[in-house]
Amino acid sequence: MTPEQLALRDAVRSLLEKHSDVRAAIETPDGYDKDLWARLCDIGVLPVPEEYGGSGASLAETHIALEELGRTLTPAPLLSSTLATQALLATGNAEACQRLLPRIAAGAVATVVWPWDSAERTLDGTFRYVLDGDLAEILLVVADSSLYEVDPHQPGVTREHTPTMDLTRRLATIRLDGASGIRLGSSSSQLRDIACAALAAEQVGAAARALELTVEYTKTRVQFGRPIGSFQALKHRMADLHVLVETARSAAQAVTDEVSAAVAKVYCSEAFFKVAAEMVQLHGGIAITWEHDAHLYLKRAHGSAQLFGSPQEHITRLSRSVHS
Repeated sequence: MTPEQLALRDAVRSLLEKHSDVRAAIETPDGYDKDLWARLCDIGVLPVPEEYGGSGASLAETHIALEELGRTLTPAPLLSSTLATQALLATGNAEACQRLLPRIAAGAVATVVWPWDSAERTLDGTFRYVLDGDLAEILLVVADSSLYEVDPHQPGVTREHTPTMDLTRRLATIRLDGASGIRLGSSSSQLRDIACAALAAEQVGAAARALELTVEYTKTRVQFGRPIGSFQALKHRMADLHVLVETARSAAQAVTDEVSAAVAKVYCSEAFFKVAAEMVQLHGGIAITWEHDAHLYLKRAHGSAQLFGSPQEHITRLSRSVHS
């Protein structure tokens, strides 16, 4: 990373260490800490160009912030607002960007309603598992290969929070029935790849922290009069997990096209789940108590693996690419 990116990482990490309280956040009506989100926006973690009131951060800087949010499992609408930003910029609609992006940069929650399987959809229908869909002030909908701006408060728009196993990720079901929308331009065919790359960065951060916590615990848990981390078999397991995390990091940072995005989605999903599962096993019974974070990492790993398509779906994408 560049010195500027290192400074951004340190600033976000310091902020989260001081102010992130996951359990308190998920107990709020909106499921995230609004004050903390405002501070993150002030730091400039969103990829909004300076000409539209943003910090000028690139997706690389946003991925750094997402990795830090993943480390602490901090609930925040960064992923959804990032995808909305990229969808808007891809339309080339200067008027819409000038009108909406300054609001997003200032902290307004935005989201994109789109079919993860890239199937054609009309503006009417039911969309499930929409990131922050019930909270979004700016609602963008992909339909008929176009991007539409839809007033979330108009008649014909129904938004319902979707309870999930992972309480740190806000999802919703959105139903559009006769709702009107303003066409902003063509939708980006790369939106799914952008989403997978951003999610992979978050998964890497969470997996790395889960491994750190597990290594720390194996140094203090004693069996047969010795810390379990001193046993050769567990040393090998920790080393294997370290390789998984670092390889996942490389995959996440190497995304440049559809194939590498699918590779990152599959590898980072499976690596995170493996690390989280080992975290629970090595912590023992304490891992499934509410007070401990291990079960939160396992739930995030499970939910993230299915977001934007399961690993198996992306393996199918890769298979089609190889044979085409």
